[in-house]
Amino acid sequence: MGASASHLSKEQLSEYQELTFLTKQDILHAYRLFKQLLANDLTDFQHTRVPKSTICELPELKANPFRERICLVFSTAFDGDGSLCFEDFLDMLSAFSESATPEIKSHYAFRIFDFDDDGTLDREDLKKLVNCLTGDTADTQLTEEEMNQLISNILEESDIDKDGTVNLSEFQHVISRSADFVSSFKIVL
Repeated sequence: MGASASHLSKEQLSEYQELTFLTKQDILHAYRLFKQLLANDLTDFQHTRVPKSTICELPELKANPFRERICLVFSTAFDGDGSLCFEDFLDMLSAFSESATPEIKSHYAFRIFDFDDDGTLDREDLKKLVNCLTGDTADTQLTEEEMNQLISNILEESDIDKDGTVNLSEFQHVISRSADFVSSFKIVL
């Protein structure tokens, strides 16, 4: 899946369509947007990366409290800096597209919420998740008692095997009962 010139060939476009949930128009729009993020510096398009800070400033991500985690999850950068190459960018847009399956969406949502990347959502991950949603300021942050009660309620509802964490299959089970999850887990360019 590599682009080496300053434009996408028909073969590359076709390959990207096969490997993502994106339409030809989506891919071309993503390509134009990515070129703008690079300030049209496409000397080595396949390997050029856009910094996480730049990706996080996209209007589609700027207000998302999980924008940094989203970049980290989709980044293939060896140094873990959250920067995205074009293919990372396409993968991100594909997972957040309306055509992505509920399984794909829930898999990536789980990875985004798994702040310590250990394959489970433990109390600390859930606390960070709640703080992202409510805001981490003194006037919006839950009290310790409220936080503990909320996390206990989440675990009571989600932790089927009662090990104190939520694994991917437990998360997907809960998400499958949420009618609006698939429609709300999206980025529209």
